[in-house]
Amino acid sequence: MWLSVAFVTSSAHAERLSEALFGQGALSVGIDDADAGTERESPQFGEPGSPAAPLWESSRVTALFDPADDLAARLVAAAAAADIVPPPPYRISKVEEQNWVALTQAQFEPIRVTDRLWIVPSWHDAPDPAAVNLVLDPGMAFGTGSHPTTWLCLEWLTRQALAGKRLLDYGCGSGILGIAALRLGSAQALGVDIDDKALQAAQANAARNGVALHLQHSARALDSRFDFVIANILTNPLCVLAPLLAGRVAPGGRLALSGVLAAQSGQVIDAYAPFIELKVAAIREDWALLCGARAC
Repeated sequence: MWLSVAFVTSSAHAERLSEALFGQGALSVGIDDADAGTERESPQFGEPGSPAAPLWESSRVTALFDPADDLAARLVAAAAAADIVPPPPYRISKVEEQNWVALTQAQFEPIRVTDRLWIVPSWHDAPDPAAVNLVLDPGMAFGTGSHPTTWLCLEWLTRQALAGKRLLDYGCGSGILGIAALRLGSAQALGVDIDDKALQAAQANAARNGVALHLQHSARALDSRFDFVIANILTNPLCVLAPLLAGRVAPGGRLALSGVLAAQSGQVIDAYAPFIELKVAAIREDWALLCGARAC
């Protein structure tokens, strides 16, 4: 059994309080929006190359401790070290030992992309055995189908004429998009990523789904052109990669980009304008899918 201690403090004090709690023996510390779930909730999105967003003005700092007789004194000392005097109010609750594997698995149910395509965790039966069912478990690499950007890409793939075509998934993460393309009829798919662990995860996921997904590190040159190029990354990297990704689209081929907030769509469209005309093809939960085709 552990004790969870939750403070609500200002953004100016949250990080210092977090560090001070570690100094007083906290096993873990997290910071989130104290107004989450209310009309004052303030979502934050960050990406490489962007200035760090400030913490929430009303921040909840939650620390996990082993039970200890001197816990109250530790909390006072942590607040003092963070220059918060008197200490802010806090709430202590018990965290009982549980079957964490079962709890984690319970959070991941099969995901319906379309009637044709489902994402199914390995511990679940397929809701529709006649559909294309991708077996994919949560792991270290991004891409389980639950995030809106991944869903947008998967739904787009189900509407493409993939049979006999070659696809490039740049920033492949778990490999889900390349695996889906192969299961939907693509003749060949190549996944590229900067992270060796992502490539390992993608290889394992491809084997589990019985497909031959080709993989390579992004440090290696890409010389081929593809009928379909898809990249689910983030706005800034997508803009930097515009010449490379557009250059990998074969004449008559199609390009799909996600990981882009709808409000940032114009920035990405402008970056690709010298190469391929992109348009917003779909939006899901404030995330956009941008698509375009290279002239024959």
